Amino acid sequence: MHARRFLPVVVAASAALALGLTLPGSATAATAASGSAVITESSTFFQQAAAQGVFAAPLPSATGAYSSANGLTSTFPVTGGTGNVDQITADLQLGGGLLIVDVKTGRAAAFTNLDFNTFLGQFTGVPVGGSTPVALLDPAGDLSVGGDGTAQTLTSSELDVDPAGAAYLNAHLQTGFFAGQSVGSFAVSYTPAS
Repeated sequence: MHARRFLPVVVAASAALALGLTLPGSATAATAASGSAVITESSTFFQQAAAQGVFAAPLPSATGAYSSANGLTSTFPVTGGTGNVDQITADLQLGGGLLIVDVKTGRAAAFTNLDFNTFLGQFTGVPVGGSTPVALLDPAGDLSVGGDGTAQTLTSSELDVDPAGAAYLNAHLQTGFFAGQSVGSFAVSYTPAS
């Protein structure tokens, strides 16, 4: 008997959804923020790091690619965000992680909860096992922002190791390699949630 009273509700709800009507108490699904942040580690930096036994690699859901001409490219998907890149007010949450290994010392540092804040001009990550973000990289050089309010972009001709990131990595990896040098370049494409 209970099933008979439930059936008309299911039929009515199905009909309303088929017609594109919103049921009481339901919310319209928003489009999530999307885009990517791309770090291009130049061939020069890649070779300098490799000579010191230091390697960086993106962790899932980020992806990586290497070419001898361009170096290592790591692409991190935008998983959330607020503000606008083209107004330098964006704070973007990024998927995946970043692993940095020193094969000479046998030590590694992994970062998750990646974030890029356009106002602070910092790419940060939280060390695995920690809770405090570390400023890892800073866009520098020629900066360019653009967009139409929906699709937004930011590019920088340089991407430098942040002093806080250099200190953390040198201490954690027991190396002296990181000294604020330019890693390569940086590009962001971002579409805010709507």
